[in-house]
Amino acid sequence: MTRRHESRTQVGIVGAGPAGLVLAALLARAGIDSVVLEARSRSYIEARVRAGVLEAPTVDLLREAGVAGRLDREGMGHTGISLRFAEAPGGPAEDHRIDFADLVGRGITVYGQQEVVKDLLADRIDDAGLPVEFEVSDVDLHDVTTDAPSITYTAADGTAHRLRCDVVAGCDGFHGVARTVAAGAGGELTTAERVYPFGWLGVLAKAAPTTDELVYAHHDNGFALYSMRSPEVTRLYLQVPPDADAGDWSQDRIWDELQTRLACDGFTLNEGEFLEKPSVTGMRSMVASPMRRGRLFLAGDAAHIVPPTGAKGMNLAIADVRVLADAVERYYRDGDESGFDAYSATCLRRVWRAEHFSWFMTSMLHRFDPATEAGDAFGVGLQRSQLRYTATSRAAATSLAENYVGLPHGAV
Repeated sequence: MTRRHESRTQVGIVGAGPAGLVLAALLARAGIDSVVLEARSRSYIEARVRAGVLEAPTVDLLREAGVAGRLDREGMGHTGISLRFAEAPGGPAEDHRIDFADLVGRGITVYGQQEVVKDLLADRIDDAGLPVEFEVSDVDLHDVTTDAPSITYTAADGTAHRLRCDVVAGCDGFHGVARTVAAGAGGELTTAERVYPFGWLGVLAKAAPTTDELVYAHHDNGFALYSMRSPEVTRLYLQVPPDADAGDWSQDRIWDELQTRLACDGFTLNEGEFLEKPSVTGMRSMVASPMRRGRLFLAGDAAHIVPPTGAKGMNLAIADVRVLADAVERYYRDGDESGFDAYSATCLRRVWRAEHFSWFMTSMLHRFDPATEAGDAFGVGLQRSQLRYTATSRAAATSLAENYVGLPHGAV
């Protein structure tokens, strides 16, 4: 029998993405010990390009956690987005700006997920000397329905470990062990899901942005998104079939299609070399509930997935762990488990609001198959009507702005 190294902490965190690391930062500031376990290397997760839009409440929370110094210096504050569409099929596209500052008095910040991860790791490891174990394998969770759960794993050096704790946070994504355990024998996990009939072809280009804000373009050829990651780098997306092969899209073909779908009077699209290989991401929505099984709490993609159109994924994950951190702090301070009992219901209220907003943006902006009800002439007419209404009605624009910028934590 393999002899395991035994250790103990208060909270075991599986996954060193934004959710796991923000949770660890909040707990540390409350004087609560945690150990973070991550399957990948530090260099890998610091280079992994994912989301890039931070809601206003997310920025506030990162400041509260003491990890927003570089974000405040380098983040790109935006006070609006543009909806770009034509009044009629084949007609010229026009920009319609949704002014967040005017409508709701706040904006968003463009700052890459990998930059958030870098800041959190520097704070935890380099500044505080707190534990994150990278390149672990064979992770499994035990006794989660008791008051004494544990996590077994193999460390990077091949040694076997058992980490005993009071609480386990499953921040390890849809394919992680936490979701599997939550759904295992005796679990009550149920899943609601919607798969969309398209994907996004994403590229990262060394090209200076030519506009200060994100552009969401509805075009007869399909949706396109113009965004940025820095004053020198743009991030761009094209709607493609969900089974599209990125290898079939040359740089010239991608730039030609982006030029077509983003065309608008007065707009110039700067082109540049790709900084990574283009890739295709399928789009779907998923909500698993409850987000708790005993002392195991799911957060982020382990419990819910949203299409990226609404820029909600990372923000939802961070909102989850704020609720969890508050519940854990109450438990250790007062012996009060009411926060644990309310965790799933509290998080799911915000999750379903974000799911609806992401579905709304996705359904309004993408081109559906003309042979389907959503993509026939009637369906396209409804899309253009919704776009026009959103762009011209202050009430409709305010609803979009309020949801995009992010409802205050605890508001839903």
